[in-house]
Amino acid sequence: MDDFFEAVKYRDFSRWFNERSGPEDLRQLHRGFNEVNRTILEINNNKEAQYLYLQKILEMINTGIIAYNIETGDILWSNDSFENTLGIPSLKNIKFVEKRKIEVYQAIFKENHANSNTVTVAVDNDKVQLLISSSVFKIQEDSFKLVVIQNIDKTLNKNESEAWKKLLSVMTHEIMNSIAPISSLAETLQSNIQSTIDNPEQSPLEIHDLKMGIESIQQRSVGLMKFAKTYRSLNKITSLNLGKVRIRDLFETMLNLMLPSLHHKNIELSFTPEMTDVEIEIDKYLIEQVLINLILNAVEACQHAAEPKVTLSVQRDIESSIIIRIADNGKGIPDEIMDKIFVPFFTTKKNGSGIGLSLCKQIMMLHDGKIQIHSIEGKGTMISLVF
Repeated sequence: MDDFFEAVKYRDFSRWFNERSGPEDLRQLHRGFNEVNRTILEINNNKEAQYLYLQKILEMINTGIIAYNIETGDILWSNDSFENTLGIPSLKNIKFVEKRKIEVYQAIFKENHANSNTVTVAVDNDKVQLLISSSVFKIQEDSFKLVVIQNIDKTLNKNESEAWKKLLSVMTHEIMNSIAPISSLAETLQSNIQSTIDNPEQSPLEIHDLKMGIESIQQRSVGLMKFAKTYRSLNKITSLNLGKVRIRDLFETMLNLMLPSLHHKNIELSFTPEMTDVEIEIDKYLIEQVLINLILNAVEACQHAAEPKVTLSVQRDIESSIIIRIADNGKGIPDEIMDKIFVPFFTTKKNGSGIGLSLCKQIMMLHDGKIQIHSIEGKGTMISLVF
């Protein structure tokens, strides 16, 4: 027993006590000693493996990490990223930095960064922007400070570049969605006018159709301009340009705008007349943008159907909410991507931007409404705009 307790005192758990000879009660005691030694050795090995594993992870990450004794300045541990970020050699004590780079020393080691702060320091004759966090901890009687730094210059530049690319993608997507039907409608009107010029008697110009077409182009052009202004500050907008709009007028605007381009694809676009005289308070131009997005998605989904059809309808639910529905008889949406379709920039289309549905959802949220999707793969999709 004296041998065992002496081994414990000096942390020597490698000793083996004879379990094969001597009285049975002594062998039983030895088995107990050996079991304790094996258990402690196993615990120590696991702790060492975890330490090495953690150390390797901290060495591989791009974030600089250092821990040092607050009283003496001796460094407990630091990784290569810390030294590379500040352009300093391997350290044993932070006083080296105090002597060579007093501004860096003051900014990183002397100031408190319990709440993450951004500081700018000079590194190799260049200004570097760092995100710094720090925390104090104790090991037995000694106090240590953990400092974490990250060079955010590259991250900021990369994020800014990505943000611009995504913004351009969004704007291009929405502008093209509006320009395509405008262009098609203008082409149809131009063709009708040219036919009247060439054969005034056989192809008389329908002034009413011409007036309706021009009004549709004018309204969508205004809507496009308003969208561009609104999207620029979509995350800051607190109020909408709300007005009473009759749903029949909204549907007829969509038909006038979209039918010419759908005629060439042999896709039927119609609306059911029930309840279309109901008025709803909305931002007309933004909801038009939502409907254009959803109709174009429906058109693409059903273009290979035997009798492709897109239908607009409206109804009131038991809670008196007005629901506008866009239904198609297309290919439907697979179950495995249903929970991703509103995620910004997620798309399954070859040339898609993945912002159409996420933008529709944002606009509906601005209206204190919601967008719901019910789809059966191979049969079609119905999207509900709930106001």
